[in-house]
Amino acid sequence: MFRLKNLLIGKPLHNSLLVHEKLTKIKALAVYSSDALSSVAYATEEILWVLAPLGAFALSFSLPIAGVILLLLATLILSYRKTISAYPSGGGAYIVAKDNLGQISGLVAGSSLVIDYILTVAVSIASGVAAITSAIPTLLPHTVAICLFFVLVLMIVNLRGIKEAASIFTVPTYIFIVSLLTLIAIGIYKHTLGLPIPMAPLNPILGSTPQSYITLWILAKAFSSGCTALTGVEAISNGVPNFKEPRSRNAALTLAAMGIIIVLLFGGATFLAQILHVTPNTNETVISQIARLLTGRGWFYYLLQASTAAILILAANTSYNDFPLVFSLIAKDGYVPRQFSARGDKLVFSNGIIVLSLLSATLLIVFHGDTHNLIPLYAVGVFLSFTLSQVGMVVHWFKSKEKGWRTNIMVNGLGAALSGVALSVIAITKFVHGAWLVIILIPVLVLILLKIHRHYVDIAKKLRVDDNHTFEHPEHIKVIVPVATFTRVVANTIEYALSISNDVTAVHIVLDDEKAERLKARWDKFYPNNLLLMICSPYRSMLGPLLDYLDEVDKSTSNHELIMILIPEFITHKWWQYFLHNQSGLILKSVLFFNKSYVIASVPYHLSEPRKKEKEKNSAAR
Repeated sequence: MFRLKNLLIGKPLHNSLLVHEKLTKIKALAVYSSDALSSVAYATEEILWVLAPLGAFALSFSLPIAGVILLLLATLILSYRKTISAYPSGGGAYIVAKDNLGQISGLVAGSSLVIDYILTVAVSIASGVAAITSAIPTLLPHTVAICLFFVLVLMIVNLRGIKEAASIFTVPTYIFIVSLLTLIAIGIYKHTLGLPIPMAPLNPILGSTPQSYITLWILAKAFSSGCTALTGVEAISNGVPNFKEPRSRNAALTLAAMGIIIVLLFGGATFLAQILHVTPNTNETVISQIARLLTGRGWFYYLLQASTAAILILAANTSYNDFPLVFSLIAKDGYVPRQFSARGDKLVFSNGIIVLSLLSATLLIVFHGDTHNLIPLYAVGVFLSFTLSQVGMVVHWFKSKEKGWRTNIMVNGLGAALSGVALSVIAITKFVHGAWLVIILIPVLVLILLKIHRHYVDIAKKLRVDDNHTFEHPEHIKVIVPVATFTRVVANTIEYALSISNDVTAVHIVLDDEKAERLKARWDKFYPNNLLLMICSPYRSMLGPLLDYLDEVDKSTSNHELIMILIPEFITHKWWQYFLHNQSGLILKSVLFFNKSYVIASVPYHLSEPRKKEKEKNSAAR
């Protein structure tokens, strides 16, 4: 088992190596920007899905809508640079909202981020697989299986450590950036010089709605769909602790670089889609159509499709870096199980990585790996966390009144206003398409987190040892050993029981009279002075009569006596051999564990593999 684990994720790293797991700006851009950068591969398409059914005139609004989205992006970039400066410890919206707006606001932001990261993995992988199936249509029936394969790959790679994952994912990210920028440059070059460019064929989806029917509501829906281009903007502010020193400065520079690249890619892709009259369809992505029209189906087309599929799948890696980190912060505050705050063998939060993979895989199965079914669930949590983070920063600057606080309030206030408006539009326009599920899920998740926290607080109170506390030692220990047959395992347990108490009772539940007689004979030979209690079970139940007996003992025991139940167990040499034997000891422990009156302990007896000389001796004897 350990060999397989080491093969998949590598040998454990020493705690002192954590500082060497930090990321440079080049690698951090690939790791934390892949989600935001990949959004350009489907954000333009989501705008066109809303506008195309209304006709060619409606499509002319795609570029102005993209411009408004990019304006919002610029505001968020400036706002999150302020957040990075004020909160170099990371945590993003969760920490900012909790510190400045209170516990509930922090949990709402944290829940939004958690949902966002799970959906990011599902949407990114589904979009990446869509790019693959666009290039190779024969794979379309296997969409879900391919999606699950990539979830597994991402989980294993991230379990190997953040630095190793970054090294693997850096090259595909930059290939995507360069190839898409090249495509945009080709398109603009041909358009500027008036070179012949084939137009996209007429799509049956294209409607003929009169211009007067193009309402503000329709444009708002297109805007809300295109806002998927902004997902992942907060990732860098969440992951500041993973940057090399000076981490705040490096994170801020990386965030600015990401913003510039998104403007070029998203704006350029939307411009090309408009001049080429590209419309969306279910069999081929918009990026694929643009590349095919401009360059044909040559090597560059397949390079672009491969890099697009790679960046879309690797976009999920942003969540694999941020989800475990944010979850660990929530766990340290006592709102999710404490296990999520611990680093694993490779100095990453392994439990968070595994849970993220399982939840994302479930979504992909439920929604059949369809991007369009998942995206309506996607943006609500993103913009809710945006808004809470920006409002929290306004409160932070107002309280601290640090140098330049008035300017900072204006920047974060504008970010809060714009992201709040976007949140309202998205919640309203996407409500009936699935956003209602996220709107309900966030408060439900917050209630669950509060319930977990109350549990931890209650447990801490009950376990606290006061300075004047006095401890009571048991005056007498009564040991009970359930036995089925007389073996070395049982004898090992009895010997241990006799070493800690003079009051030892072995209990055998009689299911077979002949077997019970053989046990009694063997018992009397080795332990004639120790009690072996035989309890008949006419209905062939072992647990029932044993529990009844233990209840009687418990009732007759004083408060100063301790009842200890020792369970004999043997451990096989090979781990898989354990499953060839009945698990009566495990079942008994599971049943007794929650009874407050007993102390339950296993006494293991390890079965060693015969030595080589003994094997040779036995072989010669035969």
